[in-house]
Amino acid sequence: MTITRDDALQLDAADPLAHLRERFDIPDGVVYLDGNSLGAPPRGVADALAAFAGDWRRDLIHAWGTAGWGTLAARLGGRIARLIGAAADEVIVTDTTSGNLFKLLVAACRMRPGRSTVLIEAANFPSDLYIAQGVCELLGLELGYLDEGAPIDETVAVVVHSHVDFRTGAIADMAGLTERAHAAGALTLWDLCHSAGAIPVDLTAAGADLAVGCTYKYLNGGPGSPAYAYVAKRLQDQVRQPITGWGGHARRFAMTRGFEPAPGPARLQVSQAPVIGMVALDAALDAFDGVTVEALRDKAVSLGELFVALAAERLPGLKPASPGDPLARGSQVSFAHPEAERILAAVAEHGVIADFRPPETMRFGFAPLYLRHVDVYDAVRRIADVMSA
Repeated sequence: MTITRDDALQLDAADPLAHLRERFDIPDGVVYLDGNSLGAPPRGVADALAAFAGDWRRDLIHAWGTAGWGTLAARLGGRIARLIGAAADEVIVTDTTSGNLFKLLVAACRMRPGRSTVLIEAANFPSDLYIAQGVCELLGLELGYLDEGAPIDETVAVVVHSHVDFRTGAIADMAGLTERAHAAGALTLWDLCHSAGAIPVDLTAAGADLAVGCTYKYLNGGPGSPAYAYVAKRLQDQVRQPITGWGGHARRFAMTRGFEPAPGPARLQVSQAPVIGMVALDAALDAFDGVTVEALRDKAVSLGELFVALAAERLPGLKPASPGDPLARGSQVSFAHPEAERILAAVAEHGVIADFRPPETMRFGFAPLYLRHVDVYDAVRRIADVMSA
């Protein structure tokens, strides 16, 4: 049976999260299917930044206390923790994803002295690969690739893995891979960039050791917004990160000569906190207030399944590049087409913003906080018009 626009509107009418779209500022006429690269701006961010400017002008340096700037890193870590199945004191907001990956990867290798190998997937996000390559060169270790048959054995210090594949959206078995790593005496370090805020993550239940993630995708923190790092409580006293800056000192204002690591994940901080980015992120996270991750997941699955069904009806020539089971993929659907780049550039001129990944992958992300089913319907119709022109 052909799916109609009224069908999509009926799904929106029954959507318990439909009201959340009002928390975002999205241009009229735009269907935004690229929230898996950069989230849309929540309405409260502009007001929060204006208030920040007022605090700075009025209180100057005293605003570190009066405006709460000094506690933002830990407080934001606690807000993100509930979205990734962690305790509030296991997450800190600091630096970039790549920076945090470097720090935690070095720390993990130090926690497994005598082991010679770091494992990662060759298909991982390039920045993760480059960081792993650099750490192995720095420490004199070997880099092995899981998807090329490298075994998890007694030589492995740490396994680095993305929870959601950035190209296909395939979800990794976090608990299973962590169990395999632990059986060999290795640690796990997870990249949650394409997971947090879109699909359920339970680091605690999976027994995960370490994790990193960005905040500018589904968490809508804005371009270049600060990242976060997770360290399981059982490992926090063992973490010796390599960039021992003033920001991670236990007694900053004692101004001692030697470095003394702060307790918990706060030791992963390096320098002064990026307050402007943190203020924006704090406001952006308000969009998740009163919303469960499970409800977000249900809606994301519904959006993705509608897109898949409509694509099967109206977009011949697109080859599915994501798992067919909606529960096996993140909040995105990918397709392959030899003219993917041209098609996406053309549909962008018609108000549909999606994402191209070389050589021929189209990525369509479904941010459940603000995307509607009718948006999905309209997007497929516009893509079909471009492909048939």
